[in-house]
Amino acid sequence: LDKNVLILPDVFLNAGGVTVSYFEWLKNLSHVRFGRLNKRYEISGKIRLLDAVEDATKSKIAEKIRNELSEGANELKIVQSGLEETMVIAYNELSQTSAIKGCDLRTAAFYNAINKIAKAYEQLGIFP
Repeated sequence: LDKNVLILPDVFLNAGGVTVSYFEWLKNLSHVRFGRLNKRYEISGKIRLLDAVEDATKSKIAEKIRNELSEGANELKIVQSGLEETMVIAYNELSQTSAIKGCDLRTAAFYNAINKIAKAYEQLGIFP
């Protein structure tokens, strides 16, 4: 902190691996790979959009570009996207808690974790 360097908490950084493991667990529970249910729907929507752009502009999109733009997300892209979204939300929560409570990010991480556990206990009727 004296050198004006952001120090990310170990708890936050380890959450990335845990998140991907959770995604893998979800996939194994459903016995369906990510993207299988909506990939063709996503591709057809992109193709319809590209067709509309071609109609509106009265010009053809190059086949190579058209193929790249209409490609559906594969499993790796879906997992990376989910991981990025999860980590961005978690960092924003950490940053906000740190600013409000006037503490470092590691303390904010523990504060948020304990709060989430307390809320879950409360919703389950376990506490108080």
